[in-house]
Amino acid sequence: MKVVIEFYRTRVTDDAHAVVGRETVDAADLDAAIEIGRLLATTLNMPQWPDAVAIADADGATIYSSVIAAQAGTDKGPTQ
Repeated sequence: MKVVIEFYRTRVTDDAHAVVGRETVDAADLDAAIEIGRLLATTLNMPQWPDAVAIADADGATIYSSVIAAQAGTDKGPTQ
């Protein structure tokens, strides 16, 4: 199945979302798509570490979303 994996940052004060990365991938099922998302969260070149991930199906319906654990002690992206 073809899915879009979107990584974003959130702002606590007003819950605004800013997309920092987006990839379209083929996955066997939702579990495989989640695993691909976890891998991409640590390897994809993004301007900032994402706070959360959302996975959408080919029709654009969100089929999964989750908060991503903070990446402390890294030098990837601007100071957060």
